[in-house]
Amino acid sequence: MSVARTSPAAGPGRADRSPETRKRMGWVIFVAGAVLSWGAYGAFLYLGQTQLGNPLKALLCVGVAYFLIGVIVPVLGLSAQGSLSGFNTNGLITATMAGALGAVGAACIIWAFKTGGLPVYVMPLVFGGAPIVNVAIAMIIHPPRAAINPMLYVGFLLVSAGAAMVLYFRPTG
Repeated sequence: MSVARTSPAAGPGRADRSPETRKRMGWVIFVAGAVLSWGAYGAFLYLGQTQLGNPLKALLCVGVAYFLIGVIVPVLGLSAQGSLSGFNTNGLITATMAGALGAVGAACIIWAFKTGGLPVYVMPLVFGGAPIVNVAIAMIIHPPRAAINPMLYVGFLLVSAGAAMVLYFRPTG
């Protein structure tokens, strides 16, 4: 366990954190990357879909991007590490199912746009509903060790209320 120390070099009110603390929090950078990427995803997907004039063309482009980033990069990285073999069956099936769920989600977003949805309300609904589904599934896969805090359910209600507000107050015209 490390103790945060203040240092004159850290500036007023800033803690000089140990390397272990910095390493443990490094994942936040990747969360920010996902927020920025997925936050821009819907707007650019909608624009590309309307420019292409066909939702299947947009889905094909998404698939090509997934292939380039999700297949080529890992193959190169795993090859460089000498780890391109030794996949276990359970991990292979579960990770492939996760990839299929992501692709189905992309297709659903594309079709939501095709049937009249706009990114300004489709994406908040998707990103408001997805955490609820994620928490519910994660609790089934990894049951909580302690009683669930009732504030979790308050959060579910707030997200649902927010989704309703997005739909009710969506831009028109």
